[in-house]
Amino acid sequence: LEPGDLGLDLRTSIYGNTSHNSPFKIKFTSFDRRQKDKEERLSLVLWRRPVITLHYFVLETLIKLKELTFKLWQRRGMVFLFLVLCTVFYIGYSSEGTHQHYVQYLEKKFLWCVYWVGLGILSSVGLGTGLHTFLLYLGPHIASVTLAAYECGSIDFPEPPYPDEIVCPEDGSLASNISLLTIMSKVRLEACMWGAGTAIGELPPYFMARAARQSGADPEDEDYEEFEEMLEQAKDAQDFVTRAKLGVQHMVQKVGFFGILACASIPNPLFDLAGITCGHFLVPFWTFFGATLIGKAIIKMHIQKLFVIITFSKHIVEQMVSLIGSVPKVGPLLQKPFSQYLEAQRNKLHHAGGRAPAEENWLAWVFEKVVLVMVCYFIISIVNSMAQSYAKRLQQLRHSEEKTK
Repeated sequence: LEPGDLGLDLRTSIYGNTSHNSPFKIKFTSFDRRQKDKEERLSLVLWRRPVITLHYFVLETLIKLKELTFKLWQRRGMVFLFLVLCTVFYIGYSSEGTHQHYVQYLEKKFLWCVYWVGLGILSSVGLGTGLHTFLLYLGPHIASVTLAAYECGSIDFPEPPYPDEIVCPEDGSLASNISLLTIMSKVRLEACMWGAGTAIGELPPYFMARAARQSGADPEDEDYEEFEEMLEQAKDAQDFVTRAKLGVQHMVQKVGFFGILACASIPNPLFDLAGITCGHFLVPFWTFFGATLIGKAIIKMHIQKLFVIITFSKHIVEQMVSLIGSVPKVGPLLQKPFSQYLEAQRNKLHHAGGRAPAEENWLAWVFEKVVLVMVCYFIISIVNSMAQSYAKRLQQLRHSEEKTK
């Protein structure tokens, strides 16, 4: 700030003369600089500065690849052991023998688990924004299994085509044999794997805060900076969001394992703060990850599964369609596509390789476009986030050069 700045004159009149080395001035200038840098980085998005954003994204990607290569070289012994194990597995996978039946079964289950764990990680990490994979993938999958179970009267869907496509078995039993527990057991594996992926996705905030606390360095991460400011201003907190964040922080800090378990067991958009809190206060890794894994992969997932299964049970769906039709004027118009969609799904369940009707249902079309838009937004957010990370590198380099002058 220049000496003649109005803000500096105002502070001089309140606090007295501020010398060049005044701690207040240094702190205020540092705060202003950080705010200005943050605003400059946030303006670096594809729809405002596409060329520079893409350029920075490519450069940041190259830096990340270089760092990854260096880390792998440092752990070349582990990398070599991993390659040897992969070679052994490949030989066993490609060689003929009676073991191929088990190999194919394990391969199918492994890829199925990796798919759902990956979607869980994407939902939790998001690189700046979460891809809501429960709403886009796991929720619809559970709903499809629920509708099919009641329609077919069985959960013993032929494999293949299940899980890629659900077809009723030829010897389906009566629908009265279908219960909530039966359907929950059918989707338990994918649901738990998705929950485990969300737990793994909570680890980066924990490790970042833990490393910053142990080294004493400032990671210059926005979430961590917000957490430190919240701790400093805890007594003056007035708004609901800040109080909620402080509540999560106090619960995790005071109660420990069971506090983390409670926060992880319910849909909690503030759980990232729990990871930062645990890292900042050096909570042991297995205490944090164990509670998070149990809460997200077991307790929370069973709650979410139960909600989806109850919502899409046969009698609830029929009541919902009837309720839509009772809406004045627009009800019949909205009820028709819902009824057509459900009828098309029922017909498809009873015919292997069945095709959708020639006239595409607009509900399916809208859902496909919503998924496409959300995936595109997720990819754009990754590009913006990595470009902003490179801009932060340039700002840090510029500030370090200014200090040396």
